[in-house]
Amino acid sequence: MKSIQKGSPRPLGATCSKRGVNFALFSSAADRVEVCLYDETSGEELSRHELPGRTGNTWHGMVSSRRARPGTPYAFRVFGPNDPQNGLRFDPDSRLIDPCARRLSAAAPLRSLVVEPGFKWEADRPPSTPWRDTLIYELHVKGLTRLHPAVPEAWRGKFLGLTVAPVIEHLKSIGVTAVELLPCQSFISEQFLLERGLRNYWGYNPVAWFAPAGEYAVQDPVAEFKTMVKTLHAAGIEVILDMVFNHTAEGNEGGPTLNLRGIDNKAYYRLIKEDNRYYENLTGCGNTVNCEHPQVRALIIDCLKYWVEEMHVDGFRFDLATVLARDSDGFNENSSFFKSLRAEPSLAYVKLIAEPWDVGLGGYQLGRFPAGWSEWNDRYRDTVRGFWRGDPGRIGEFAERLAGSSDIFRHNGRKPTASINMITAHDGFTLCDLVSFNERHNEANLENNADGHGHNLSWNCGTEGPTEDAAVLALRKRQMRNFCATLFLSQGVPMLQAGDEFARTQRGNNNAYCQDNDLSWVDWRLRSTNAELLQFVQLLAQLRRRHGEFRRETFLKGAAVRAAAKDVAWLHMRGDEMTQEDWQNSDLRVLGVWFGKGGSAVGRLLLLLNAGDGAVQFLLPEAPPGEPWIRQFDTAQDALDLTSLRNMRHYPLAARSAALLEC
Repeated sequence: MKSIQKGSPRPLGATCSKRGVNFALFSSAADRVEVCLYDETSGEELSRHELPGRTGNTWHGMVSSRRARPGTPYAFRVFGPNDPQNGLRFDPDSRLIDPCARRLSAAAPLRSLVVEPGFKWEADRPPSTPWRDTLIYELHVKGLTRLHPAVPEAWRGKFLGLTVAPVIEHLKSIGVTAVELLPCQSFISEQFLLERGLRNYWGYNPVAWFAPAGEYAVQDPVAEFKTMVKTLHAAGIEVILDMVFNHTAEGNEGGPTLNLRGIDNKAYYRLIKEDNRYYENLTGCGNTVNCEHPQVRALIIDCLKYWVEEMHVDGFRFDLATVLARDSDGFNENSSFFKSLRAEPSLAYVKLIAEPWDVGLGGYQLGRFPAGWSEWNDRYRDTVRGFWRGDPGRIGEFAERLAGSSDIFRHNGRKPTASINMITAHDGFTLCDLVSFNERHNEANLENNADGHGHNLSWNCGTEGPTEDAAVLALRKRQMRNFCATLFLSQGVPMLQAGDEFARTQRGNNNAYCQDNDLSWVDWRLRSTNAELLQFVQLLAQLRRRHGEFRRETFLKGAAVRAAAKDVAWLHMRGDEMTQEDWQNSDLRVLGVWFGKGGSAVGRLLLLLNAGDGAVQFLLPEAPPGEPWIRQFDTAQDALDLTSLRNMRHYPLAARSAALLEC
């Protein structure tokens, strides 16, 4: 019997059966393809087999079970012209990673590993949390648990670290319904970082889209990832993956040849039309994946299906998502990628989140993604930051952001839940640093503090960085409470960055992508040090869950509806509704948000906000007879205190504070 038969063109990658392992690889311009098999222990090459079958542009062959089985390392050699001028970069001396590899070897050189599916999912079911009830917690798999004292040492910084009961209990305590994991696809560090003694920590440098990152596993990344998902599901928590399909670790024309470049460079990458030696760099990372090519789209769709069907994830956040919908004319909201995604039944109900920009011309596309998508709303972030910093002229846009950003998302039947609201994210300052630094402090990145955002809309409250000044520290705590209150009580989907609930700091570094150390890892000692902030966030989660007024599926309009009731009334501190002149007053920094309730003509929730540097007396609406206003919180107070405001006509709203009243 031959060691290799023709096999099948589908599915792509390495597929086990009783007969052996079927290998299939797409390449439209190759002359021939070989699969190389290696010893599992020594890594020594054992044999090479030319793939004898070709169906269309897919090369395939079935290697007998005597030579290939689950756990066998393999790589491809692809033969063809080496003609960079015309975009062809074949190099048979390169051993290439399978684009569809389900797992990679733990040590260099990286090899693909044959994987046999199989896992006892038992009664696992997706939580299927509605968007309106979703609260996202953005975290780094390693960073969240690397320093957690309750996580077993071997599990710290691993997928299994997220299965430990105290970690899950913490997430539940702050209302988390979904974790959004920074990239878990296998990635490598850029050479320039390694030369500086640094490494890519965030993971936005992928080499294998289907393969979970081995560094987050104790032994088996596939099984341990599934265990993590299963455990989080049992706790009612969804898993959303941050996916990087816009570029790869092969970089520009000077980068390493790892897989796609040596398999079919012209198909997989966008090349400069005038000179195919060079790559379009719409990502800032050296290359741009060519999602306009039907095979590339098909590969991405297959990858998403794999993570949903086999790995049971609940949704995806797409890094630099504008790239996915680019064609020859730029971003296309009716692109073939969107159509292909909609056509897949298994992807019909997963959560889809866009980072709605890339760095190319016309790359900023906030609000233009199709119905069914949600988007990171950086205008929400910037407006809320500017408002609480005390910037002039912010009051009108701040109200729009609080109401769900209808000016951005109301078209095509979209809802407030299209807006992923955030104050901070992995890319930028932490919440603590947002109120502690005016300037970035990225010296540890060894780029002369020139990297990272320069436009942070941050405010150090009077002193740059660490301080012993009690007044400055008190103001910083108040500002953090203000930001959290705004985030949790706005229409849309709140996203909290891991550790912000107890004031994690990166010591002013707003671009910690290469800091795999305690600068980036969550310091769980802060949970007790900043217990008051954590308790406040827990209260906000309870309030958001208890009151549907903060979780609407329609935008707040301020217009009268049935029985003359309004969904919201915007109040001036003098007690009546804001006038057009008030909205245009650039010096006004005080606002009341009076939420309607059901069909009642009287609102029962009143949010008061004062971003100014002076206290005000806010004239309160009359509460129903016998039902006085009850203060749920006031960010000017360290302690939580439910206080009846019976017979109080004016509420003393301190400078830089927010208060929520209920009757």
